[in-house]
Amino acid sequence: MKKLSRIIMHSRYGWLIGLVLVALLNIAGSVFHARFDLTKEKRYTLSASTTELLKGLDDEMNVQVFLKGDFNAGFKKLATTVDEFLQILKDRNSSHFTYSFISPLDELPGTHTKYADSLISLGATPINLTVQVKAGQEQRMIYPVAIISYKGKSKLVNIYPGSNRFISQVEINNAEAMLEFQFLKSMDELVEPKKAIVGYATGNGEPIDFHVFDLQQTIREKFDLYQFNLETQKAIPPEFNAFIIVKPTLRFSDEEKLKIDQYLMRGGHVMIFMDRLYAENDSLRSKEFVAYDRDLNLTDLIFQYGARVNPDLIMDLQSDVLPVIVGGTPEAPQFEFMPWNYYPIFESQGSHLINKGLGPVSGHFANSVDTIKSEGIKKTVLLFTSPNSRTIATPAVISMNENRTTPEDAKFRKSEIPAAVLLEGGFNSFFKNRVSKASMDSLAAIGLPFKENSVPSSKLIVVGDGDVVLNDLTTGTAEPQPLSMGWNKFTYDAYQNDREGSKYFIPFSNRSFLQNCLEYFTNKPGIIETGNKDIVLRLLDGKKVEGEKLRWQLVNTVVPILLVILAGFIYQQTRKRKYAVSRN
Repeated sequence: MKKLSRIIMHSRYGWLIGLVLVALLNIAGSVFHARFDLTKEKRYTLSASTTELLKGLDDEMNVQVFLKGDFNAGFKKLATTVDEFLQILKDRNSSHFTYSFISPLDELPGTHTKYADSLISLGATPINLTVQVKAGQEQRMIYPVAIISYKGKSKLVNIYPGSNRFISQVEINNAEAMLEFQFLKSMDELVEPKKAIVGYATGNGEPIDFHVFDLQQTIREKFDLYQFNLETQKAIPPEFNAFIIVKPTLRFSDEEKLKIDQYLMRGGHVMIFMDRLYAENDSLRSKEFVAYDRDLNLTDLIFQYGARVNPDLIMDLQSDVLPVIVGGTPEAPQFEFMPWNYYPIFESQGSHLINKGLGPVSGHFANSVDTIKSEGIKKTVLLFTSPNSRTIATPAVISMNENRTTPEDAKFRKSEIPAAVLLEGGFNSFFKNRVSKASMDSLAAIGLPFKENSVPSSKLIVVGDGDVVLNDLTTGTAEPQPLSMGWNKFTYDAYQNDREGSKYFIPFSNRSFLQNCLEYFTNKPGIIETGNKDIVLRLLDGKKVEGEKLRWQLVNTVVPILLVILAGFIYQQTRKRKYAVSRN
């Protein structure tokens, strides 16, 4: 190295050699990337599953990210983080992995169709964002999504799964922590396209009409969906990777409960979305109605596993709205949107892979869910109410006149009332020591002998609201179209037609909640592990910052100048001594 520096310094063409070396170093730096992840949570380190998948690519995988344009600081930071993450992926297999950033306002090559229109048809949920421009503020729709393409197939990736346009630092951290999980699960589906199987229960009054249109579409995007009649079929096939029961209205027999029980005992994954009480949206047409118990005969079964859906109704000051007549004439009534406390907007703490980064979830006439002490069962609350909520016992009289008066806030003192719970672990059969010999023989005859205990991998999700995964139809179109599950048809209509009340429209995350539940049930363990990554938000102490503000401003402005002056003084003194000695 000393010899090389001496050649550069004393050679006639030293400057040219130096330029060539710098150019070579820059070229090498652009080709070969290396980084050392010194962060505590290893935020820049890929999991073994991701690395293995990337190394196994035998064709080009292309990622198009639609986070290009004028955003606020939060989404700009998220776009930068996505760029850094995708560069790490590219470094693992640069020959088969490429990515680019595209504006949703650009047109598809060879067409006059904007990318934004195509993204909506693929299931992307736009966010109405207020952007600062030269002329002031402007409303823009942004699409925080990406599309992965591989071997002629494509998958949509939700980079920011929430729907809140006022993105917070906590939400940024959640989105950044979930990047590897979101991309890995989609890449895995493209590389290994075999679909998991989801069973949909029928036979007990579960809806099979337009109310489950979005549910069916959502499931069929990634899974094979089969209807299964609990009343007529002998047993739930163990090939089902998940089994869902949605808003049953008819009583379950012991034979049907045994089929659910034994599927769970064999390591099955069950989701139950149930309304314990009869309280329907159609009943709102009358001035008042009575909510009463449906008597589904499921309470004892769920209780055995560690949960209980209570015979009550949740009321919440954080709620969706309904149009109420406040004046006008019978021929031309005047409507106004008012909060309807029986339509709670559920929150989550991001305490689990299912609800991490999840936006608000809409509920209709929901029941609270309690957890019961059960040995060996891990319980996680997935959805709960706001700090200003309450429950009312049944039978209860529900009146539309409640919307006309301001609720007594003093009654809404309860906080975080659970509405959805995840149970996982080794369950004990509800039919242990009570199953008949005829039933045992029947199960043995089809090759599924009775099991008293489940394997540790069994999972059960209980939601005290059957409407969470149902959809409604649009009201402002000649041909009513299915909405996304949980969306309010009245506020959506106002939003689409830019009418008064459009400000109340919220693109709720009910669909994301269902998707997350199914993915947790069906994804590989290695993929699930990537979703458990957490990025700790290390905030500055506000009081300490305020007290030491002047000191650090001086350190950052004055000290660098003093260091430059000191370095110059030392350099001059050194030169003086050096040349003074040489003259003597």
